[in-house]
Amino acid sequence: MGNKRQKNQLLLAFVAESRGESPRAAAGGTELPMAKRDAQSPTQTDSLMKEVCQRDNLWKALKRVQANKGAPGVDGMTVQKLPKYLKRHWPKIREQLLAGTYRPQPVKRVEIPKPDGGVRKLGIPTVLDRFIQQVALQILGGRWDRTFSEHSYGFRPGRSAHQAVAQAQAYIAEGYGYTVDIDLEKFFDRVNHDMLMGRRPTLRVGARKRVKDKHLLKLIRAFLCAGVMENGLVSSSEEGTPQGGPLSPLLSNLMLDDLDKELERRGLRFVRYADDCNIYVRSRRAGERVMQSISRFITGKLKLKVNESKSAVARPAKRKFLGFSFTSGKQPRRRIAPTSLLRFKKRVRELTRRNRGVSLERMVEQLRRYLMGWRGYFGFCQTRSVLQNLDSWIRRRLRCFQWKQWNRGKTRFAELRKRGVGKDLAAQTAGSPRGLWHLSRSPALSIALPSAYFDSLGLPKLSETKHV
Repeated sequence: MGNKRQKNQLLLAFVAESRGESPRAAAGGTELPMAKRDAQSPTQTDSLMKEVCQRDNLWKALKRVQANKGAPGVDGMTVQKLPKYLKRHWPKIREQLLAGTYRPQPVKRVEIPKPDGGVRKLGIPTVLDRFIQQVALQILGGRWDRTFSEHSYGFRPGRSAHQAVAQAQAYIAEGYGYTVDIDLEKFFDRVNHDMLMGRRPTLRVGARKRVKDKHLLKLIRAFLCAGVMENGLVSSSEEGTPQGGPLSPLLSNLMLDDLDKELERRGLRFVRYADDCNIYVRSRRAGERVMQSISRFITGKLKLKVNESKSAVARPAKRKFLGFSFTSGKQPRRRIAPTSLLRFKKRVRELTRRNRGVSLERMVEQLRRYLMGWRGYFGFCQTRSVLQNLDSWIRRRLRCFQWKQWNRGKTRFAELRKRGVGKDLAAQTAGSPRGLWHLSRSPALSIALPSAYFDSLGLPKLSETKHV
């Protein structure tokens, strides 16, 4: 009953404001960021911000933020506390949004390791700022998305990484046998704010050319310039769109839409997923020309930097795109990139360490969660034999773990006999001086711990995917 009552009270706050009633000052609780009222008359403001503040849009955003969960920002507020906070403070927040005076708090710097080394810097907004970004995203995203290039697949509704990989495969099958793989160095950290907002004439697109509501433009700029808190100190944000907020993917697509339009103007075959862009041409010579000219465009017009050490013109089989690569030949097949396989095996080794103090059942349960997610993405490959070999490798690692857990010869003999292994074979295997990995494919362990046994524990098979 408490949650239902809180929901009704929040609904009343949203409804009252959507009807245009005079907002009441919030009583108690955490103070909102203070800002001076904009002198601009409300009649000069486009109605887009009012649409952002509509009740249905607010409810949709609140549900999305709650579903996404996520860590607290610099103020320590959790997602669970957001509804109660909005119930008390929404009238004041709405007033600031409509007046163009809302000021977001700095994002919290979080670093996560990158698969290929180094760290990726994230900027975690406060829960309230994530909510405000989400309500803006739901209005802007629908308007902007339909103007983006059909060759852009990242962070867009109805589009996916699998579609991007399939399109790249189609270009290769058509005879475009060289890829111009362009890597943008620290893209999310280097986005020029003036370029993104459309204040410079060198860009054909920008936020100012898509949004006439000055208060909404000020809100976007405020999020870009909110600052970053790291080790207790706040530094200014002069460039970049910190990864971690709902608006960041949309703004990155807006920034790179000018690159898409340039590639389309030149009639090039390309696929872009966020800052990962591959262009497909028929010859190495053509690829080198494209690499030089497009790199000049990126550095000169977009004020971004191309990572020359990671960019290259090569055969698609020698490069990876979104974790996949392609086989050679006239009919290329999707395969898992070698680096993706190495990361997968590293993670499985961590989950199946022989000295872990857990039961085999618990290990399989933890392994299952990882394998299901991995299969959901990389099951899109067309090389079933690779997945079958991985299935076999995983079962062998689990047999190694169980064999080590049984530890002593008498225990091993008893466990083998209990699982249907003949007396002589059980005795021979239990007393074998061979190593764990060799014994993991022995007849005795294959009988005692067959594939069906691991199936009964819930271990998924990577090769059982609809894509291959």
